[in-house]
Amino acid sequence: MVKVTFIEHGGQEHEVEAETGLTLMEVAVKAGVPGIDADCGGACACATCHVYVDPAFKDVVGEASPMEESMLDFASERQDNSRLSCQISVSEKLEGLKVKVPEFQG
Repeated sequence: MVKVTFIEHGGQEHEVEAETGLTLMEVAVKAGVPGIDADCGGACACATCHVYVDPAFKDVVGEASPMEESMLDFASERQDNSRLSCQISVSEKLEGLKVKVPEFQG
């Protein structure tokens, strides 16, 4: 298990134990993290699981695929560190990762 912290727009933190092999979106939904809507269920067909990745982990999570980049165009308040949590697989390398949830999804 890997510790990951989701930070709501208002600052409330949710530290969760994430099972490797799942996506961050799956972890957030199972943990009931507010603000991760995941309308498409992880099919990279919406932008309702948008998060801001801690810059210290940018290289670890890697670059967004072209398909993810297309969906991020629909994300509210997109930033350089924006990613779709459905496209980030949990691995041991993500130990200590913090992601922020934007105020609005989609």
